Amino acid sequence: MTSAAQSQTFGLYTPQQRARRDATVWTVVQGVLAPVQFAVFLISLALVIRYMTSGEGYGIATASIIVKTGFLYLIMVTGAIWEKVVFGQWLFAAAFFWEDVFSFAVIALHSLYLYGLLTGAFAPDMLIAIILLAYATYVVNAGQFLWKLRAARLQMQVAA
Repeated sequence: MTSAAQSQTFGLYTPQQRARRDATVWTVVQGVLAPVQFAVFLISLALVIRYMTSGEGYGIATASIIVKTGFLYLIMVTGAIWEKVVFGQWLFAAAFFWEDVFSFAVIALHSLYLYGLLTGAFAPDMLIAIILLAYATYVVNAGQFLWKLRAARLQMQVAA
């Protein structure tokens, strides 16, 4: 049975995948990194908005974006490891295909920001526009993962 067929038969996780998910340390790592990354995002967003409204604090806003981007890269790498352990493939497992697609959009936008910052290819206002688009995409992606977390919890209730 294919991974997609298994997910449709068993919900988000097959019993074997659920057991691997519950047994791996990478689930805990993801569970810790996700809310930390979200907190860093909120702080960074506040600093970006402060810069946009007052024209002050560009340096601290930039630093916060770099920290947020670092957390994004870290959670993507550890998430790929988690996906490999649980689903047997590094990324794009059927159960998380669209979340991974959107994650790549988020990473591309953050990387574009870093490229522009490091090369001077974009003016500060353009960098801020890029990161606002990146942050909006991140919010959608975070919502996707929260939806899957809810689906997993509902699946556990049905299985119990």
